Amino acid sequence: MVTVFGLGFVGLTTALGFAHLGYGVYGVDVDEERKEKLRKGELPFLEPGMEEALQKHLDQNFHVTEDIPSAIAKSDCIFYCVGTPYGKDGSADLSYLFSAIDTTLEAIRDGKFRVMVTKSTIPPSTTAEKILPYVERRKKPFQQVGIANNPEFLREGHCWEDFLGADRIVLGVSEERSRKVLTDLYRPMGIPIKCVTPTTGEFIKYLSNTLLATMVSYSNEMAQLADTIGDIQTAEAFRILHMDKRWGGCTMTSYVYPGCGYGGYCLPKDTNALLAQARAKGSELPILREVIATNDRRAETVAKNIVKGRPQDTAIGILGLSFKPGSDDVRDTPAARILHALQDMGYKNLCAYDPEAMEEFAWHYPDLRLRFMGSAEEVYQAADVLAIVTAWEEFRSVKDLGSKPVADCRYML
Repeated sequence: MVTVFGLGFVGLTTALGFAHLGYGVYGVDVDEERKEKLRKGELPFLEPGMEEALQKHLDQNFHVTEDIPSAIAKSDCIFYCVGTPYGKDGSADLSYLFSAIDTTLEAIRDGKFRVMVTKSTIPPSTTAEKILPYVERRKKPFQQVGIANNPEFLREGHCWEDFLGADRIVLGVSEERSRKVLTDLYRPMGIPIKCVTPTTGEFIKYLSNTLLATMVSYSNEMAQLADTIGDIQTAEAFRILHMDKRWGGCTMTSYVYPGCGYGGYCLPKDTNALLAQARAKGSELPILREVIATNDRRAETVAKNIVKGRPQDTAIGILGLSFKPGSDDVRDTPAARILHALQDMGYKNLCAYDPEAMEEFAWHYPDLRLRFMGSAEEVYQAADVLAIVTAWEEFRSVKDLGSKPVADCRYML
């Protein structure tokens, strides 16, 4: 039996993934609206393939529960998939994680051995320096718990396939009893399991995400240089770059390609958190610092490319609001940064369309004054100039709507 705290992208994927493997799973979340949707068999976000899994396993192997003591009592593993957002100084906010740990310890009323597993992304050394000492101070003498971490490598829009078809499972675990429980849990998947120290497990996740962020910012910096030099076919140059056999036909090419900057939840959070952790340890990371700075500057650069000095009463149409196609996630989305930059420049006549993310965008960014349209065609009719900000496939045909200027901020036309 497994209990999962947090039923967002990572937590729900984890819970349904274990249910799919035949384990009994209890899901815990503090968001009442999210839990109500899940109990109806509805996903609270866009994620292909997962709604079918939810409807198949709901009230069979997977239960959304309010009875946390009962769930913990029956469980061998407790997974923490709660948010670890970054604050103004970039450091990770661990309050949700420690709150879930407190709830777990308060619920344990027997001497059964359980493994407490952090799947949330946490800075390297957090388990060793913060979680382990915290649990040791808080737990009762009869409580038998192991501590581990298990970083996730899920791509939004592909979470379900990435869980079931993972290329590796990383377990940050320092003692044998927990290692055996977790390897037994994952063994039926037939996927390579790598057991490392807890700090190594935490580091691997940041190693992955900060590399991706670096490639995005490098590509945007090169695209900006191409604009400065002039007479460079930027999109074609990058497509030819991707033909290099050293890329091996891999999907990493999507990161080494210019656009509006990286966004979503993971890359902004993890790049800032790792930089903050480095500084706290007395080390500077100049490359990573500049990766973040390049990304922060990208919105203003893109906004200027959209308006090209046009008068402030120009009607601007934004195509795409989610941080990437195939997702309705708008957290730290480049679209919001670009719209804020446009407003700061005095452009107020703004409209937008996204096939999936408009409701989420309106809820997350109430300070942005813009009209939401029902289609790309409606945006075209309402705007003097259009900008493709998210690379939804349907936007490839916008050039066929007429002769109005289109700023191809995703280099997809």
